[in-house]
Amino acid sequence: MTSPDSSRDFIAFACERGVLRFGEFKTKAGRLSPYFFNAGLFNDGTSLAKLCDFYAGAILASGIAFDALFGPAYKGIPLVAGIAMALAQRGCNKPFCYNRKEAKDHGEGGTLVGAALAGRVLIVDDVISAGTSVRESVDLIRSAGAIPAGVVIALDRRERGSGQLSAAQEVQSTYGIPVICVATLNDLIGFLAGNDELERNLDAVIRYRKHYGIQEG
Repeated sequence: MTSPDSSRDFIAFACERGVLRFGEFKTKAGRLSPYFFNAGLFNDGTSLAKLCDFYAGAILASGIAFDALFGPAYKGIPLVAGIAMALAQRGCNKPFCYNRKEAKDHGEGGTLVGAALAGRVLIVDDVISAGTSVRESVDLIRSAGAIPAGVVIALDRRERGSGQLSAAQEVQSTYGIPVICVATLNDLIGFLAGNDELERNLDAVIRYRKHYGIQEG
């Protein structure tokens, strides 16, 4: 689990970069959300390096055992490379791999690029929405004879999917693997409270959590 300070620093960084925005946004589920997180806006060298260092910190703080990293195309490709470098700088050097959407029929061929998938493989992604990317990643890892070790994401929205569980909880329940996150919706609410510039958004975010949030145990 990441420290409260680390999660707070990450949310402050996301707001500063315009990755985390406030207003009224329609989600894929058709809900009107008072905030929107777009990790694709970590789009220069400095911000990507800092993002990947937050991921590395969360991974190491979790204590999860893993042998390799896997990034699903397309957003997972720069993430997995950057996180592997950030981990190496922290003294944890691990191989990484990513997939293509279309199989290559020349050169090395196939859909996988990078290190061979072996042992316990940690999946990296930006968020979990419908869980499609995780399912495809788990299938790829298992078909290579490796074991999915878990998933690490930037932000866990902690809201219900089609049932009572969140997308992250559904992944944990379906595949029996942990989901590690750099920050959660609760961290976001804690950050907004007392923030002179952004606190005006607090009530809307709390109402959204009350209406769509999962039961916290």
